[in-house]
Amino acid sequence: DLSLALAGPTCARTLAEHGADVLKIAAPGRADRQPFEIETGHGKRAAWLDLDDPADRDRLSDLAAQCDVFAQGYRPGALEQRGFGVSDIASMAPGPVYVSINCYGHAGPWRNRRGWEGLAQATTGLTVPRPHGGPPRLAPGSVCDYLTGYLAARGVMDALLRRSEEGGTWHVRASLCQTGMWLAGLGSVDETTSPDNPDLCQDLLVGIETRYGRLRHLPPALYLPHTPPHWKSAPPLRGQDPPYW
Repeated sequence: DLSLALAGPTCARTLAEHGADVLKIAAPGRADRQPFEIETGHGKRAAWLDLDDPADRDRLSDLAAQCDVFAQGYRPGALEQRGFGVSDIASMAPGPVYVSINCYGHAGPWRNRRGWEGLAQATTGLTVPRPHGGPPRLAPGSVCDYLTGYLAARGVMDALLRRSEEGGTWHVRASLCQTGMWLAGLGSVDETTSPDNPDLCQDLLVGIETRYGRLRHLPPALYLPHTPPHWKSAPPLRGQDPPYW
């Protein structure tokens, strides 16, 4: 998991709840976005690797050669310059699934731009339609980020199934704006009909002990009777684990 913020880490966290062994890789010294790191860290281990260091790049190559899924959320071209693009990983590992997540999509004039949740909502029109002529505003949650992560995880599961039947290497691509356009196409709900209960989810929360202290959080959303989704470990501290499988 070489992704930041929410969409990519949510993809990897979702795979972790279905049994994947997930290793989160981050650069030492990168600014800590602790609430997001904790929220998306369930079921993962976390290690430091500095891709400016040739030895660390070699270590990442060794990890990639043994992985089933290589997930990253950098803008197009960023990892290709470091030797970790889709064709590079395909040459290192036997039949990997490569995941690319960005803001503006993987074709068109904005594909190389940096972007995040608020920009995706504004770009795709999610902030514009307001009941009764009210001013534009952001949705009350990171809807593009989280849904993009879930959709990317679904894409990985489909790719792994097809790989088991057909072989080959697979590339899963998702973007915040693609998700935003899909959401915008579903139409809106008049907010006067929406539940106004800030404690709506309180009864769903579970508590666990972590190295950050006691944490209350939502469990996996799905229920599967024979293979119940779950996380094998609490969110790790950043860089607490060695970069090895």
